[in-house]
Formats: sequence, C-alpha cells, structure tokens
Amino acid sequence: PKEVLDYLSKYYLQNKLIKEDWIMYKALVCCRAGMGSSMLLKIKADQVINENNFPIKTEHGNLDSIVGFTGDLVITMDDLAGELKDKVPYALGIRNIVDKAEMKAKLEEFLATKQ
Repeated sequence: PKEVLDYLSKYYLQNKLIKEDWIMYKALVCCRAGMGSSMLLKIKADQVINENNFPIKTEHGNLDSIVGFTGDLVITMDDLAGELKDKVPYALGIRNIVDKAEMKAKLEEFLATKQ
C-alpha cells in the first residue's frame, strides 16, 4: 500500500540510508576476455563502492559488452582504459586490481566530474 511506501521512504531519508537527490551511476567492469581479471576487479570495485556508499551500480562483461552500453563509466585495467577513453563516456583504468586506495581515488575522481 501507498502508506507503507511513504513510511519507508521517510524512514530511509530520516536515517540517511538514502539521499533524496541520490543518483545511481551505472558502471561496466570489463577486460578483454571477461573472465578472471575483470571479475576480480568487479569484486574489488563493489567492495570499495559499498564501503564508501558511492552511488554506483556495477555489471560485469567483456569488451563486446561495450557495444550498446548506455551507462556512465567503464572500469577496466589501465592499459585498456587508454584505448577506450574516446569510445565510452568515462574510462576508469586500474593498475593494481587489489589496491582499494587506488580504486577509491579513481572512483572519487569520476564522481567529482558529475557534480
């Protein structure tokens, strides 16, 4: 019922579990093959996103997934990001898959471009 939805919306807003003006950005995490490295990259990206409450939702794929991708950014390995920068809205390249500090800094750079 509408009353329940209204109550839940107010509860979440009051407890800062969501922001009223929150926009969710869509990210594709990919590598050339879409197998091991990009899956590990997605796991680490999701950890950093969740730990920092970044408004980003990720999906996993390979290079073919870029065709028709309508999201906001592509998270990939550093070497591939250079090749993609003119083909996607924002290419975020990571040098070290397990370096959460690098991931956080680059995601913050992306979010800063959206303000």
